[in-house]
Order: sequence, then C-alpha cells, then structure tokens
Amino acid sequence: MTTSTALRFAPLALVGAAAALLSACGAMSHSTAHHSFSQQGLPASIQVPAGHKVAWETVGSGDITYECRDKANAPGQTEWVFVGPDAVLKSRDGKQVGRYYGPPATWEAADGSKLTATQLAVAPSGAGHLPYQLVKANPAMGQGDLTGVSYIQRVALQGGVAPSDKPCTSATKGQKAMVKYQADYIFWKPM
Repeated sequence: MTTSTALRFAPLALVGAAAALLSACGAMSHSTAHHSFSQQGLPASIQVPAGHKVAWETVGSGDITYECRDKANAPGQTEWVFVGPDAVLKSRDGKQVGRYYGPPATWEAADGSKLTATQLAVAPSGAGHLPYQLVKANPAMGQGDLTGVSYIQRVALQGGVAPSDKPCTSATKGQKAMVKYQADYIFWKPM
C-alpha cells in the first residue's frame, strides 16, 4: 500500500477504533448500571401487588424514639412504646432527597411533596432489626416526587428496635430513648 493510500484509509481506521472504544464503554456502563429494585426474596405479605413500578428508592437513616409507658391491658406493667421516627432520606448515590418523621409517619421529599400512609403488613427481618413493612400511601400533599405514590416498602433494615439495655419500669415511666436505625424505603406508583 502506498503512503497516499494509507493516509486515505487512516480516517476509517480512526472511526473504527472510536466505534470499538465507544462500544466497550457502552458495555462497561451497562454492566455497572443500577438495576431496579427486585421484590424477590421478600416475604409475600410485604410484596407490592402487580401493576406497580418502582418510582423512587431511598435510604433512610436516623433515630426511632421510644417512651417507657404502661403496658396496654396489663396493670402495673411497663414497656417501651414506639413514638416515632426522625430520619434523613438519601438517594442511592448519597444525596439528601427528603425526610421521614412522625407521628404520624410522614415521608417528605426535598421538593415539598409529602404523604402519610396506612400500614398493610409487617414481617420479621431479623433479630435486632425493625420488621419489613408495606404501607398503602394516602394521596400526596403538594406536587413533586411523591405525587402518585401508591405503596411504600421498608426493607434492608438495620437496628431500630426498642432498647434492651435500658430498663423500662414504673420508676422510669415517661423516659424516652432514641435508637439508631437504617432502612431502604422503596416508593411504588401504578404502571
């Protein structure tokens, strides 16, 4: 091949090399792409019904407050009673996107939209951890990320159960305890 012929085909070789590089980059980003949340492995009682899709995935971390109170229908006995959460909601990449607080349990997005919900089911998630939870969302207040959300799942739980290292007795009635926890909150909308 002459020098002039080689120079004439050089741009084609560069295009081919660029295409191969782009193809490799595309394959690389595809293999590391975030996959949508899967309900496989979750107890059936907390799975979202068919006809819904994941709209938003968050990681909540913060505190659950408990108060030492009289045990219901058990005179003279006391127990730690769940009062409410106070947590920051972050996206999967760690950016703060909202809050979760209560009572009543309220999810609020950074855009101001917020909602409450009604618990449908819980299931054990392991010793020392809050249970899995499925709630049916009430209509959102305000327009934004939470508009149209139908269900919220609480999964991937760490901690949050009533304190076992602090006594709850008639002498400590009224005292509060805060327990650290983390959970993923998966928000679903109709398809």
